[in-house]
Amino acid sequence: MLGRTILFVAAVFGFTALVVPSSDESDSSGGYVPKSSTGGGSGSRAGSDWYAGDHTLHRQSDGHFYASAHVDGVPVRMMVDTGASVIALTGSDAAAIGVQWDESQVRHIGQGANGAVYGVNTRLDEVEIGGITRRNVSAVVIPQGLGVSLLGQSYLSQIGAVEIADDRMIMSGG
Repeated sequence: MLGRTILFVAAVFGFTALVVPSSDESDSSGGYVPKSSTGGGSGSRAGSDWYAGDHTLHRQSDGHFYASAHVDGVPVRMMVDTGASVIALTGSDAAAIGVQWDESQVRHIGQGANGAVYGVNTRLDEVEIGGITRRNVSAVVIPQGLGVSLLGQSYLSQIGAVEIADDRMIMSGG
């Protein structure tokens, strides 16, 4: 009986090690590097809403934090912008994800540091960073003028916590 219990515990730990990413698995941009890169749709990602662990991003030389996100199964590099109310996608990132829009839909959506911001409101089925997945997330497509997609509060406010300590940003899924 004890032998079966030990075997069961070992199997559970082995499964957990395969499914739950560790916080030190990051690429040079400080983002998550998946253990397998199937590139498939949302069903191919290991992390789910149940994931309550931490994920750490490291401050880059330009002073910003960048995350390697998977948006609807597509890898997207995002700069963390705690002052942005929603995720803002560049036109090219939105096209890669499969978000479609027409120029006639582009409207004034707010003010940025450089003046008026024009874009298209949308919703993303799934946004995953470091195993922390959220679904049905508000976003905007900024077809022109945005150099990198921004990770804003429409995702950040749905996770457990965001803490900055020294040159690390710790995102908690709980």
